[in-house]
Amino acid sequence: MSAALRLGTRASLLATTQSQHVADALAAASGREVELVRITSEGDVTSGPLAQMGGTGVFATALRDALLRDECDLLVHSMKDLPTARFPGIVVGAVPVRASQHDVLCARDGLTLETLPEGARVGTGSPRRVAQLLQRRPDLIVGGIRGNVDSRLGRVASGEFDAIVLAEAGLRRIGRESAITDVLPWPTSAAQGALAVEIREGDAAVAEVVALIEDAETALAATLERAILHRLEAGCAAPVAIDAVPSGDAVDLVAAVYSEDGRRSVTAERRLTGDIDIAAASSDVVAELLAGGAADLSDLAGYSR
Repeated sequence: MSAALRLGTRASLLATTQSQHVADALAAASGREVELVRITSEGDVTSGPLAQMGGTGVFATALRDALLRDECDLLVHSMKDLPTARFPGIVVGAVPVRASQHDVLCARDGLTLETLPEGARVGTGSPRRVAQLLQRRPDLIVGGIRGNVDSRLGRVASGEFDAIVLAEAGLRRIGRESAITDVLPWPTSAAQGALAVEIREGDAAVAEVVALIEDAETALAATLERAILHRLEAGCAAPVAIDAVPSGDAVDLVAAVYSEDGRRSVTAERRLTGDIDIAAASSDVVAELLAGGAADLSDLAGYSR
């Protein structure tokens, strides 16, 4: 019998829950036992803003280092947290079926974005969400917030915030969907709701196993979104939203760049059909965004502001 596959994961409830979901899918598809290996990253023990620590990539670095040291055989990440630049020695081996791409509001008293009182205090750790909130409700007081899902929800229950904004996928994965009071009507982060299974480059045996849980539709949409983000050279502090949504034989794509205060934005929309050339499509969308002044709204490395 083959040895158990070692799946590296962050130790948070959300990370281990989604990693266990992947482990169960792999076990069902391959008949192999899969065990979780919990790994702590700098982002898990540091309380400062993500942008000051180098962005969401801080969560991935410790996991990737463990994979290269052969402390595990594969990794599971929230794909939106992965830097778009290639990491030497590691490749994405599979992208399973995507969960919801939406952001949601979790507010006191069942309030929605529309019914929040004037001057309500809303928590989020995302510059994109800050801009989108202020674009629709400039009267809101938007404050920074970090921590796991339950600690953030607790800050609404305590009255510190009237509401917080979170990803629907994460809430549903850990059974906290009852906290949702509104599904928000805007595009979200590239690859939000998708998971990435990373493996060592050249590890054919593990690649063969993880390929069993690949979802081609999800992989195409998430890869397209990340290609646009990469071409924009937008870091974690840039308010950028990109959604690619499969619709029959087509993919409906929307990409937007916002000013930090939400007062200005530029958007590009496409319906892509047939065999989609990701490089060409992403180049075309980025060209339209830049022509519309995206580099004047946000910090896009490589483009003058």
